[in-house]
Amino acid sequence: MKKKVLLMGASGSGKTSMRSMIFSNNPASLTSRLGATIDVEQNHVRFLGDLILNLWDCGGQDAFMDSYLSTQRSIIFSHVGVMIYVFDVESREMEKDLEYYRDCLEGLSQFSKDANVFLLVHKIDLVRDTERNVVVQRKVAELEKASGETPVKVFGTSIYDESLYKAWSNIVNTLIPNARNLSKHLRIFAEACSATEVILFERTTFLVIATSSRADSSDAFPSGPVTLHALDPKRYERTSELIKAFKQSCSRLREEFRSLEMELAEFTAVLDEMTKNTYVLVVVHDPVIETAAIKMNICMARKKFEELQGDSLILEK
Repeated sequence: MKKKVLLMGASGSGKTSMRSMIFSNNPASLTSRLGATIDVEQNHVRFLGDLILNLWDCGGQDAFMDSYLSTQRSIIFSHVGVMIYVFDVESREMEKDLEYYRDCLEGLSQFSKDANVFLLVHKIDLVRDTERNVVVQRKVAELEKASGETPVKVFGTSIYDESLYKAWSNIVNTLIPNARNLSKHLRIFAEACSATEVILFERTTFLVIATSSRADSSDAFPSGPVTLHALDPKRYERTSELIKAFKQSCSRLREEFRSLEMELAEFTAVLDEMTKNTYVLVVVHDPVIETAAIKMNICMARKKFEELQGDSLILEK
């Protein structure tokens, strides 16, 4: 099953850098070596096993953009599942960027009316910390206005922090068939483990597929040590970033990453394979629950989640 993803934006906005980090496991420090994309670079990225992301990285030079919107219009904008448009937060040609963006929206409305649209205000690390939120919110308002009646989701992103993982996790989630069913069964699994939190990751990219947190339930947290610590809203994406960096370190040492266990005074965490295409992180604050019990629950749940993943992909074929 293939899903077409358009990655568009002005030349130098950072499209290829983010793609290389998410799907090619390149660290941020190496992205400066990447050259500008010429015309359209197509990549077939395997995600969750049988789901193929047909990623079209479109060069942003004016001559290429004009071609996409004229002679290549039907080729570029047909059968699109998601369009990701990247804006450089410090662009000095914002009016021209917005004009091209609106033209791309027209192309989508003509050939792919049901496509989801994500807008990334990129390179926010270049903005001072004290001004960042204000700048991003101003850009969000500007882009939502420029989008007219087209529903869009806007994210501020940087290749140097977890914001990139947050944006791309939201993007790929729209492409996963039956994602809600996965989330539903993850909640059931979390309850069976008495887990404070459970996160399901895609194996290769470590993007977040689904989560279950007792903080989201009506019961919230029970009285006890958990209430002493407010949960960081960036914890999912930060975890993705850290684990992926750890995997890269293992690779450099020619070691294979398989699982991770942490037994601390405040909580126990186990990261292990859930299916052949996913990893699961289980966090438990109950000191009575042993690590072996968590691993056993993961082992017992594997067959069910393999079936869920396979069924969801079959439904879309």
